[in-house]
Amino acid sequence: MTTTPAPTAPGDERLARATLSRAVEPGDEHAGRWLRQYGATGFLDRLLDTGSTGSTGSTGSTGHAGHAGDDTSPFPGTSAKRVASWRQRAVAARPGDDLDTVQRLGGRFLVPGDTEWPRQLDDLGDARPIGLWVRGPADLRTWALRSVALVGARACTPYGAHTAADLATGLSRQGWVVVSGAAYGIDGAAHRGALAADGATVAVLACGVDTPYPRGHDRLIRRVAEQGLVVGELPPHSHPTPSRFILRNRVIAALTRGTVVVEAQHRSGSLVTARAAARLGRHTMGVPGPVTSALSAGVHELLRGDATLVTDADEIIELIGEIGRLAPARRGPVLPRDLLAPATAHILEALPARGPTPATVIARRAGTTPDDTLAKLYELHSLGFVERHGEGWRLTNTATEASNARRGGT
Repeated sequence: MTTTPAPTAPGDERLARATLSRAVEPGDEHAGRWLRQYGATGFLDRLLDTGSTGSTGSTGSTGHAGHAGDDTSPFPGTSAKRVASWRQRAVAARPGDDLDTVQRLGGRFLVPGDTEWPRQLDDLGDARPIGLWVRGPADLRTWALRSVALVGARACTPYGAHTAADLATGLSRQGWVVVSGAAYGIDGAAHRGALAADGATVAVLACGVDTPYPRGHDRLIRRVAEQGLVVGELPPHSHPTPSRFILRNRVIAALTRGTVVVEAQHRSGSLVTARAAARLGRHTMGVPGPVTSALSAGVHELLRGDATLVTDADEIIELIGEIGRLAPARRGPVLPRDLLAPATAHILEALPARGPTPATVIARRAGTTPDDTLAKLYELHSLGFVERHGEGWRLTNTATEASNARRGGT
């Protein structure tokens, strides 16, 4: 079990943010605006009407949340219905219980100002998480510095699952942290690939870190919490909703150096992650699939835009890693004829595929003199590429590999 790090943010600020994490839905920019203006304790005081007044944000003793255009409200521009929802949840919150729950799990609640807080999340502006509930032994901020998101379809193909696991394994072996959402399909394959390579992986959940979802990934998420990190914006016992899945994706995008989409249909949630990454100035990448596969249609659409095509871990690292870290050049196998000097190879190419051919005819086809042609033919003969039949020359079926074979030409 990990030791909870010493907090660096004030205790009342942490307690207020724990309360607000239960009162406010992830990514609520209205709440983020007031959080930025008032601070967590000030926001919560005004929300619960605990004694502020006037233009400084107080509501006096009336307890009136105000309407969207009401200047007497501490939250002008925010609807009374939204404020009432915040207040109702905040009143019911038990932040001390939530903090105790995550501590019993060996986790902690991170807030801006903590040394472990990943500062790249601040790029989200008013949509920045109020805080992060974290399980696992590692330091989130340090891991996020060298991390990449692998996301894609839940109902993936065997090709997609194999590719995601292979990419995760390759990234892990080169010291990169794999971040995903612990969903079925590509996400699960990515986490498993990293774990199999004894690598680092982070699962960002759309629910409480004590509430594994999907249920079929209970064991996988527990394993990630042991070897890596499980992270979520929602307090313990919170359950996922469709909107929370979508909003969770912005955290994955902001946390990492780049996002790779392996398989995705046109309306896939993983495309939301990629587009969020692009808006934040992160790298977006896609792995191509068959043009006949609907599960690759969304990826191909990304690749027609600003996303970069990648096929392995080296190509990902070339894009998001240090300057000068280049992927190996892609080339086919080196054939014996590739080692021939250009002039010699030109004569070889001039030989017809069938039947012995006189040297004069070969010279004419190659556009060179008979003498030069004959010299190159004997070089090719010594290397096993051609053989002589009477007055003509023809290709051999296989090239010999004599110990004294040398590169043709001068």
